Amino acid sequence: MTNNSTKQILLPIWLGLAIGAGVIIGAQFVDKPIKTKKTGTAIEKMKEVLLSIDNNYVDSISVDFLVEEGIKGMLKELDPHTSYIPSKETNRANASLRGSYDGIGIEFDVIQDTIIVVLPIKEGPSQKAGIEIGDRIISVNEESVIGINIDSRGVTTRLLGAKGSVVNLVIYRPGSNTEIPFKIKRGSIYQPTVDAFYMIDEQTGYIKLRSFGSLSATEISEAIDELKSNGMEQLVFDLQSNSGGYLRAAEKISDEFIKENAVIVSQKGKTSKYDDEFRATAKGSFENQPVIVLIDEYSASASEIVAGALQDNDRALIVGRRSFGKGLVQLPISLTDGSELRLTIARYYTPSGRSIQKSYKNGNKEYAHDLSARYTNGEFYSADSIHIIDSLAYKTVGGRTVYGGGGIMPDIFVPLDTSATGSLYANLLNAGALRSVVLDYVIKHKEQLYAITLEEFTGKDLDIFNMKASLLKVASAMSIIISEEDYNASSQLISGYCKAEIARLIWGGNAYYKIMNPITNQAFNKSLTLFNQAAALTLH
Repeated sequence: MTNNSTKQILLPIWLGLAIGAGVIIGAQFVDKPIKTKKTGTAIEKMKEVLLSIDNNYVDSISVDFLVEEGIKGMLKELDPHTSYIPSKETNRANASLRGSYDGIGIEFDVIQDTIIVVLPIKEGPSQKAGIEIGDRIISVNEESVIGINIDSRGVTTRLLGAKGSVVNLVIYRPGSNTEIPFKIKRGSIYQPTVDAFYMIDEQTGYIKLRSFGSLSATEISEAIDELKSNGMEQLVFDLQSNSGGYLRAAEKISDEFIKENAVIVSQKGKTSKYDDEFRATAKGSFENQPVIVLIDEYSASASEIVAGALQDNDRALIVGRRSFGKGLVQLPISLTDGSELRLTIARYYTPSGRSIQKSYKNGNKEYAHDLSARYTNGEFYSADSIHIIDSLAYKTVGGRTVYGGGGIMPDIFVPLDTSATGSLYANLLNAGALRSVVLDYVIKHKEQLYAITLEEFTGKDLDIFNMKASLLKVASAMSIIISEEDYNASSQLISGYCKAEIARLIWGGNAYYKIMNPITNQAFNKSLTLFNQAAALTLH
């Protein structure tokens, strides 16, 4: 289950999360790391220190705790993407990459210290048990979860578990004034990585990929096939805010667009053991038609492999802002206690030879604040603010100049839309006020919504449902002051989000993006005017 249905790119919320768990490439095709000659001596020394502490230290202390902290300390001396995941967190950390997780199958939010069911996953254990949109979870396995300042991680820790195990919930259902007990058996929940795909017009398709999981290539192939059956002749492929995932998924997805034997990506490690090159194989499903790829500063890792492969092979026009800049490959190593080490074992290079890994020579702290520095320097608003290193110029197969040195530079720059990061809209979204209003509306109008089509709903003006008054009431309870001036400035975003989120809860992810993309996604809007340029690339 996730708490990530909010699809907008909100700079004030996300800048602090630039290096997330998703910025990992799982290089599952390599063997175990090579041991150095001095490893045994170093390990013996570490064992001596730990044994001395365990046997002789004056105060009681957990050796397990020391080991955990010691591992973290060692990794701080390495690159920013080598990471350690404790055993209790590996299942949750790998869920998005596997494409499934074991749990009860709900999307939830924590609003004002209350766990609210946003959406029971279709055909999942919770929906089958009778859990509904808007239910409040009061207790989990006889433990009260009210008034304990619980966060999202605290919820997932309690709800995730082995398939077949049982979770006892007590929920409060608004309007019923009763507490209802549920006994739910955990199951395997499929978690697709394609958030949406639909036809924008009679010839233009759109696909939004959230991450690169084990099933992503299959999902993309199926989406392309369905869109082609509906008349798609050109595609907008949205990788904005996609923080990456499996390298193999990036290769297979790139292969759908690139002709046989063209280079997709190469990698080079400390030893030749980790050197490799990946080329397009069999005929892809969309090799000759115009493609536009959308990226931004949160597009990282596997997203950059795809964008770089399509750009260097002159197979797609890249639109948006400079990507994150992660060009390191991690090997996931399972440790004996169930924990996992994700060790950087190689750098990858785009077909033209670019390394797009940004520098981390000044330490992980400065690296973590790179996006903040870009924002301060004005890069998000002006392409002229991007520092391009002339010595890192490369050529695409068609002779266009592209640059290495940190991220994929877009062919067409689209500045950050300041209206989409307005403080009122961001505050209301971050506080859960907009979600609360949406859930309240859906609960009250569920039967009417199910009785109409998405097209009929899209044509309605939400103001007639008095949503502004509901929002003012919720915001007041959260101590958020809304002036008339601020509301008017953000009204299009606020009403657009509420309408799109209502549509998502009733009709799914496609409905959300159909409504929200034209309102908030400036790169999306710009891309629709650029297909002549994208088509010209296919002539090379």
